[in-house]
Amino acid sequence: MKDPSSRRRVRRIAIGTAVVLALAGMNGPWLWRVGSEKYHNYKINQPEYKADNGHWKVIDFPEEYRQNTIHASLLHTGKILMVAGSGNNQKNFDDKKFDTRLWDPVKNTIKKIPTPVDLFCTGHTQLADGKLLIAGGTKRYEKLKGDVTKAGGLMIVHNENPDKPITLPAGTKFTGKKNGKTFVSKDSVVVERAKKVFDKQTGEFLRNDPGLGRIYVEAQQSGAKYETGTQDNYRVQGLSGADTRNTYGIAQKLALDKKDFQGIKDTFEFDPVAEKYIKVDPMNEARWYPTLTTLTDGKVLSLSGLDEIGQLVPGKNEVYDPETKKWTYTKGVRQFPTYPAIFQMADGKLFYSGSNAGYGPDDVGRDPGVWDLKTNKFKKIPGMSDPDLLETSNTVELPPAQDQRYMVVGGGGVGESKDSSAKTRIVDLRENAPRFRDGPELEKGTRYPQASVLPDDSVLVSGGSEDYRGRGASNIKQARIYDPTSNTFDKVADPLVGRNYHSGSILLPDGRVMFFGSDSLYSDKGNTKPGVFEQRVEIYTPPYLYHGSQPTLGEGPKKIARGGSGTFPTAHASSIKKARLIRPSATTHVTDIDQTSIALDMKKTAKGITVTVPKNRSLVESGWYMLFVTDEEGTPSKAQWVHVP
Repeated sequence: MKDPSSRRRVRRIAIGTAVVLALAGMNGPWLWRVGSEKYHNYKINQPEYKADNGHWKVIDFPEEYRQNTIHASLLHTGKILMVAGSGNNQKNFDDKKFDTRLWDPVKNTIKKIPTPVDLFCTGHTQLADGKLLIAGGTKRYEKLKGDVTKAGGLMIVHNENPDKPITLPAGTKFTGKKNGKTFVSKDSVVVERAKKVFDKQTGEFLRNDPGLGRIYVEAQQSGAKYETGTQDNYRVQGLSGADTRNTYGIAQKLALDKKDFQGIKDTFEFDPVAEKYIKVDPMNEARWYPTLTTLTDGKVLSLSGLDEIGQLVPGKNEVYDPETKKWTYTKGVRQFPTYPAIFQMADGKLFYSGSNAGYGPDDVGRDPGVWDLKTNKFKKIPGMSDPDLLETSNTVELPPAQDQRYMVVGGGGVGESKDSSAKTRIVDLRENAPRFRDGPELEKGTRYPQASVLPDDSVLVSGGSEDYRGRGASNIKQARIYDPTSNTFDKVADPLVGRNYHSGSILLPDGRVMFFGSDSLYSDKGNTKPGVFEQRVEIYTPPYLYHGSQPTLGEGPKKIARGGSGTFPTAHASSIKKARLIRPSATTHVTDIDQTSIALDMKKTAKGITVTVPKNRSLVESGWYMLFVTDEEGTPSKAQWVHVP
């Protein structure tokens, strides 16, 4: 049987000829306006064209329900949690207007959800019981260099007392011993007690290693004259006795430089049934732009992000236990840029593709590789093309998950670089010595591409922009379907809406794909007109839903254990070719760690099919999945929700 992309290419040639002949017969002058909008709209709405290219439809919510969607997650109720928080809007943040919506794409109903804190740029992942874990968010917005009026920056507080920690409240004043300038802390800080160090052989006491605390400080008054140019030691005002000697601050330059976003520690579980946020214990570290990755035992790893003073979290990664609702630090320290694409492998180790969404030094934690969390050892993977253009790239696990193949799509230079990559790079982690190899190229260098795994084992890649945040009107209104079997891209219908920064895509239970968001800096080629956040949602219906009727899959067991089987009735058993469990997406900033498609063993009967879930707990993480079956033409059924405990 021909692969799907081959069938589409053959059909396209036939359809193109048929459409031109039909138009020539009924209205000859139209041939002179082939590029016109009228002709384009006529063509894309023809049944034959849809069967070859799919179809896009814009959903424009009523004004009161529109939002700057930053995060979106498909819940096992079939509804989509759409989170804006302050929506990258400083005024909303200042007014404490934080927004969450719950959209039912079947009934097309929208519900506003009370949002407790600013979940703008949070992290999220699906939990085993169907709740959504949400951790981190925004404490303060960035300030550009010209907007900073008070010199400030990082103060490292030292505590040399080995007997007790010390707490310094917000408003604590630090005065430089050399420069004589005074700075004030914006928040409280707990500084752990000093650690006594002894000689390992003799047991002789050597020294106290001071406990360290990090705090953001600002000058008491505005103006450049309060900046400092060099490192200085700072006396802490308000202390008495031994604390005066044991506690002090050290800071490098405190200046009017740009101040980055600052994160929060807050953590919530969103309950899809109760439809509300439930507060749980906060993280140990504040995080803005963190990644959450589910581990083999159902716990969740939280890593990277900007902390409460706007600095990249210094490699302190931590794990959430859904049973105790508490966080604990992992062994060792390892630092990554923000929103790193880190996936759990079938052997329980972690794969880092090098993809990230920005923030962090260009020489720290950017090499792709395999990370053993238990030993904290990291083995680099060679062969990556355009290695300096991985920021804002997308990484997708190619279906089925058993193949352990990943594709890195596009990307750009660090920060606000204009450079972008048209490369795709593929790695097979089952190889003894994995290395990246180039896949088919995109037509243009692409930052922020979206990638969604489809039930027929293909991958939809769409959107993005050639320049940082769509500068120069550089949005790419193109879509491609990647076939992992033939290693080829096939062009399909172009989206109607451009998507770049703060956009995402989600596979729906009916086999369609939802697209949301986009946050262009400018809307014109000359970069003179400020961009407007894209609040429209767009739905793509892939070609496979225009090939005739879908196979039906009746209700079966709602729960199937690993290694267990479940039987589902269907009148189309003879034509069904394969079955897949697809984990629902939780996506933001070109980062969707949850997305995975697992092949199931399948047996056919006269009245149905029986599917068996793999035993591997690292491959099949606990949680809710969409069960799809596809027929010989690659047409999928609507999904049945199945829980793997």
